[in-house]
Amino acid sequence: MDVVIIGGGLGGLCAALDLRQRGHAVLVVERQQYPFHRVCGEYISNEVLPYLHRLDAAPTPLNPARITRLQVSSPAGRQLAASLPLGGFGVSRYALDYFLYQRAVQAGVEVRQQATVTHVAFDAARGEHTVTLADGATLRARVVLGAYGKRSSLDRQFARPFFSQRSPYLGVKYHLRYPSMPRDLIALHNFADGYAGISAIEDDKYCFCYLTTRRNLKAHGTIPQLEAQVLARNPRLRHILETAEQLYPKPEVINEISFAPKTCLEDHVLLCGDAAGLITPLCGNGMAMAIHGASLAAEQVHGFLRGRLTRPALEATYTADWHRHFGIRLRTGRAVQQLFGQPVLSELAVNGLRLWPAAVRQLVRRTHGQPF
Repeated sequence: MDVVIIGGGLGGLCAALDLRQRGHAVLVVERQQYPFHRVCGEYISNEVLPYLHRLDAAPTPLNPARITRLQVSSPAGRQLAASLPLGGFGVSRYALDYFLYQRAVQAGVEVRQQATVTHVAFDAARGEHTVTLADGATLRARVVLGAYGKRSSLDRQFARPFFSQRSPYLGVKYHLRYPSMPRDLIALHNFADGYAGISAIEDDKYCFCYLTTRRNLKAHGTIPQLEAQVLARNPRLRHILETAEQLYPKPEVINEISFAPKTCLEDHVLLCGDAAGLITPLCGNGMAMAIHGASLAAEQVHGFLRGRLTRPALEATYTADWHRHFGIRLRTGRAVQQLFGQPVLSELAVNGLRLWPAAVRQLVRRTHGQPF
């Protein structure tokens, strides 16, 4: 096998499509079965559209929402507004991942669903990886891409520092009917120790996703109580919670979300998407970064498989490319997160930025990329 990709999310499936399009044998290992939900904001910057068109994977058949405006509110409900110069689109991961999976299979990518990778070993003498699955099966490949998301047992194998440090953050996501909100708007609403985002997706639905802390949840006992006692203090969020129709009975929840710096290379495995670095949801664009990272990885892996790059050159070039495209975005995201989620700082930040539209435009620019 030329390439094994661990994880069948946006980064993994786009890299698989790209490499298959270039003539390589690709196998994707995904631990779940499509289609399925993920905790995600489900907004994607239009910077990815040229690449998706080249992959014959533009999401037009999914009827995504077209998003052009941004709104941010403080915990007290004060708000600022801005345009999104590039714009973006909203589509659920449930629909988009399944769509990309179908495209990959049609292109000749082998996909193993409900399979978990337990270990990856690199044999320097043979120049190949051995990938071990939970059922005992082994795969061999010249290149392995890790696109397994925010957190995996492989992070323990790689002894990544963030894995041994507990993170206070958890994420919660619903799909809603909320017709009172314009479909061209993405709104970010702050509350004590957290913030929530809402934006339109396909089929007249909305994605409502928020980040908070375990401490916040523990103090109130249950998610409904947390929402009623904390989120609802922001009048914008109270309106959503009181009037929107929830489309499934329980939210999707994920724990141990870490925004600590990560590396995009571990033991000769190239990492992309959230496995390589997670941008704060307040800045959005994690989905766009995963897709762009797939493009960067596929370009360099293709050069290696065709004999134009040595393995050290592959790894060095990919690392340099990744940091050049995403380093500033991640640093900006971590800095912006310090301004929001705390009531006093959030009020000051929103009130200040309302009077400084140039700063808002700069923040938007620094957390978005260019079309590729």
